[in-house]
Amino acid sequence: MAPLHTAFVVDSDSFGAPEAHLARLLRFLPPSVRPSLVVSREVAGFFGGGSQVRVVPSARGRSWAPDMQAVLAELAPDVVHVDLPDVRGNEAVLRAAESVAPTVVTLHSGNLPLVDSWDVYNRLIGGFAPLRSLLLTLQELGVPAHRIRRIRPGVEIPATPVPLRSRTPVVVGAVAPLVPEQGLDLLIQAVAALVRRGRALQVLIAGDGPERAALIDRARGLPVRFVGPVADAVPLLRRLDVFCAPARQEVPPGALLTALAHGVPCLTTAVGDAVDALAGAATIVPPDDAGALASGLERLVTDAGLRTKLAGDGRELATRNFDVRRVGVQVAEALAEFSAGARADAGRRGSSW
Repeated sequence: MAPLHTAFVVDSDSFGAPEAHLARLLRFLPPSVRPSLVVSREVAGFFGGGSQVRVVPSARGRSWAPDMQAVLAELAPDVVHVDLPDVRGNEAVLRAAESVAPTVVTLHSGNLPLVDSWDVYNRLIGGFAPLRSLLLTLQELGVPAHRIRRIRPGVEIPATPVPLRSRTPVVVGAVAPLVPEQGLDLLIQAVAALVRRGRALQVLIAGDGPERAALIDRARGLPVRFVGPVADAVPLLRRLDVFCAPARQEVPPGALLTALAHGVPCLTTAVGDAVDALAGAATIVPPDDAGALASGLERLVTDAGLRTKLAGDGRELATRNFDVRRVGVQVAEALAEFSAGARADAGRRGSSW
């Protein structure tokens, strides 16, 4: 059987977790998928070159995307996959994709669109939800439940983990957009509490966003350093003794999963399905609770044995459940299933794409 020709579409104005997820996935798709990539100019540099990469102007916020439609028509894929950072900005690209071939999305954020744009989502043949909360969002948008798959983000499993160190101060890190839902202000409050208790730690925060100035102001006088945005979190992770993801709500877990895969002991909050997915492999505390965060962080800072246990358990969990190669197979199987179902439906109606 010929590989399923899938056009992967990225229409973004900045490179973040959704784009990093797709870039990683594209490297590990099985031979049953023949990928092409159509990407907006703003982020094209992050995806490299090659004959299978086509660059078009971004159509975010527009009502139609003629450049995208023309390129997709030329590629003539069996199915189109659109990466959606949110549900508001990419309707033009969805319309262009649906005019060419059966279309699937991966949705990364759940704010609902205006009612008059729901028809775009009703025509999707399937959807992927990296977060549990997005399963319901896709159904609310009109995608039938049997055509929605929960496929968690995948990460590469390095051959060797980060070496465990016994040192003072303990180095704690976070990698996240500097926005309220990530809870980095709570991390700074927790650090202040630990400093008052005489605990020796150093904190590195990577990322950028609208809360940057406010967070820097909160951290004055504390052992906290902001290192700016990073295209690749791995070099930073290899400098850490503990990784902290203090989110107030369910957010893309790519950095957390990468830390687990590298054997960095992790602390996170009980949002989404973190308790079910990570129990025993990470320290988990209630969300939006600076006191609980400080207590959890103190245990990790002061207990080298706990850090050693979580390092091994986290890496084992990531290898078992979050290896990007396994995710690639899951995506390929679902794309084939969605595509076959859509074409069967079209055949029964006597229509074609």
